[in-house]
Amino acid sequence: MGQRRGILRWVAFRFSVMLSCALRVSAQIKYSIPEEVKVGSIVGNVAKDLGLDIGSLEERRFRIVSGTEDDLFNVHQNNGVLLVHKHIDREKLCEDVTSCLINLKMVAENPMEIHYVAVEILDVNDNSPSFQEEEKNLEISESTAPGKRFQLPTARDPDIGTNSVRVYKLNHNEYFSIQIRERGDDKIPFLVLEKSLDREKHHEHELILTAVDGGNPPRSGNLNVSVIVLDSNDNHPVFGQEVYSITVPENVNTGTSVITVKATDIDEGVNREIEYLFGIELDHKIYDTFVLDKNTGEIKVKGQIDYEMIDVYKLDVHATDKGQPPLSTDCRVIIKVVDENDNKPEIEVTSLSNMVNEDAKPGTVVSLISISDKDSGLNGKVICSLSDNVPFELKPSFQDNMYSLVLKTRLDRESVSHYDIKLTATDCGQPPLSTFKTLTIDVSDVNDNNPEFLHNPLELYLVENNVPGHQIFSVTASDKDLNENAVLTYSIVREDNSQVKNVAFLNINSDNGQISALKSFDFETLKTFRFHVIASDSGTPSLSSNVTVHVFILDQNDNAPVILYPVSSNGSAEGVEEIPRNVNAGYMVTKVRAYDADIGYNGWLLFSLQEVTEHSLFTLDRYTGQIKTLRPFTETDEAEHKLVILVKDNGNISLSATATVIVKVVEPKEAFAASDVKSSTKADEDTNVTFYLMITLGSVSALFLISIIVLIAMQCSKSTEYTSKYLPETNYDGTLCHSIQYRSGDKRYMLVGPRMSIGSTIVPGSHANTLVLPDRRGTSGEVKIRFTRTRKRIQ
Repeated sequence: MGQRRGILRWVAFRFSVMLSCALRVSAQIKYSIPEEVKVGSIVGNVAKDLGLDIGSLEERRFRIVSGTEDDLFNVHQNNGVLLVHKHIDREKLCEDVTSCLINLKMVAENPMEIHYVAVEILDVNDNSPSFQEEEKNLEISESTAPGKRFQLPTARDPDIGTNSVRVYKLNHNEYFSIQIRERGDDKIPFLVLEKSLDREKHHEHELILTAVDGGNPPRSGNLNVSVIVLDSNDNHPVFGQEVYSITVPENVNTGTSVITVKATDIDEGVNREIEYLFGIELDHKIYDTFVLDKNTGEIKVKGQIDYEMIDVYKLDVHATDKGQPPLSTDCRVIIKVVDENDNKPEIEVTSLSNMVNEDAKPGTVVSLISISDKDSGLNGKVICSLSDNVPFELKPSFQDNMYSLVLKTRLDRESVSHYDIKLTATDCGQPPLSTFKTLTIDVSDVNDNNPEFLHNPLELYLVENNVPGHQIFSVTASDKDLNENAVLTYSIVREDNSQVKNVAFLNINSDNGQISALKSFDFETLKTFRFHVIASDSGTPSLSSNVTVHVFILDQNDNAPVILYPVSSNGSAEGVEEIPRNVNAGYMVTKVRAYDADIGYNGWLLFSLQEVTEHSLFTLDRYTGQIKTLRPFTETDEAEHKLVILVKDNGNISLSATATVIVKVVEPKEAFAASDVKSSTKADEDTNVTFYLMITLGSVSALFLISIIVLIAMQCSKSTEYTSKYLPETNYDGTLCHSIQYRSGDKRYMLVGPRMSIGSTIVPGSHANTLVLPDRRGTSGEVKIRFTRTRKRIQ
């Protein structure tokens, strides 16, 4: 029945503890449970007490990250309940510490939350008081006066508080009683002589000392005390003070004197000679740490004194004389250990990840850092710091020596991709001690860099009549990112404008940016156009950049001269000219007119007499094509002369055409008559020629306007200044001419027609139909392209 009542009391006690033990102090939850509780018992619902969402605990990996080494507790992620994981013995965990607290650190991720839970282990009366020995022998002289006290061994009870030793009892007898004296927290039993002893009646007394604790139900332990009655040595040694207190620094050298206790005895002879010894009920650790000189009472250091192991030593010293029977007395020596700064701080790092995203926001928690120092006071106060020039900082927690390593500023992997962070923990002792630890953090790449072209815009000078399908150009971009974020693909922008018909014939290799033309370009129909190339990376989301490519078609000598006059009715380049016989030297017979669709040297036409019946009669201007007489006609000169004129351009491979002019010499009257007939015929021919010239000039004008619009658009869209102007040539000749002037770097080029501008010079390095002109610009460095195209008609 008593056992059942004990069980019911335990169940009621546990239930009341579970209902009322949750306590939030400074954002810290505190629970209390008794020791020896069953494994699996519920300590409390941490998630509910902290206000966490129970449904997200498993997803947030709610767990215990630090606490006891034996993992006495675990938390259930399904419901947030804190459970007892292993058997709990308070005496084993905390020994003589009054308040036994187990501190747990719990972490929930996404977002990161840290909670601290303290579990107080309550003492249960599970240990009985015990004595170090089963029997104690006392020798008491029969001359001892009633009221004399004799110290008895104290009982040890590992339990604390009310469950420790509370009272000593002695079995009933007429000679002795028990008296309890308190020395600090300890209760010391003394055997008190109540009645004078008579050795002749009783030479020995058998007593039982019982130590009882304050538990419910109480536990007890017994010591057999044998009192042997001796004959008189009736003066006891006396110490100068009952309690001695001294301080000693830890790590003091072996053999160092701590204190000397001294007792006196007023007896004479051997009865006043005193020996000193430690009380036999002391902890065995004291015998390993200190040694007592039995003759002088000097206490010296024998072993290592470590403040972190024991901070206070309590020694009982007995002084016994050599009388028969010997008399003794005792005193208490309290040795307090002074802490020295002999322990370096310890750094514990709980890394959430050694990889941080490049786009992580400032304030992101990277690691949890716990600093501890076994020393106390200033020796145990630790200052933690980071290495300089890192984008991280330490944020302290509300608990001492707890920090979070958080991101301070934005990261840029392209600048720094790896950090070795040196953590320094230094205590405040003298001299201070430090501990170092290196944290390695890598920065993971995100797609935050657009592809880059080395130059923008680009210029492509493409010779006309290119081979379709062959590569004509290549563009290359770079990306500072890594892996797929740096894999580039190229594409051409297909715009809905006037350039689309030209861009449609371009193809680009998406992997390497090589551009090929699907058709052959003709300078005579297309002078310039532009297109845009986009380089896109493979990141998510994809980033891109574009570059503008300006294409300039370069002329080839692929057009032969075309004879505009003379032209016969059947379309052949033949004509008949009648002149009076009486004309003077220098008379202009006619003018051969020709056109070449090419430009520059390729379109610069020269005239020469390929065939003539009389070289002394006619001359041909090689630039204008004018045929004039060299001298007056004589009676002996033939009446009809045939002139074959060769018209050729100045290309590398010259192209040519021929025209035939029949000159008939007639008498003046016949010439005037023929002139009337010829004028009407020639008027019709001139009308046809004029019609063709108007069509040609209209086409050229339209092309001119289109070129002006394109160049203006290029000037607006480019940072480099381009100017395009079409200026007429001031020097007339009889040929349709073209000239284009442009700059490239520090040189000025001009593609010329039949006659170059005044001041132009041919310099070494000129080739084909290109002249390099002296640079009359300033030194501003601006690039200017000047297009000049002039078309003139022979009058």
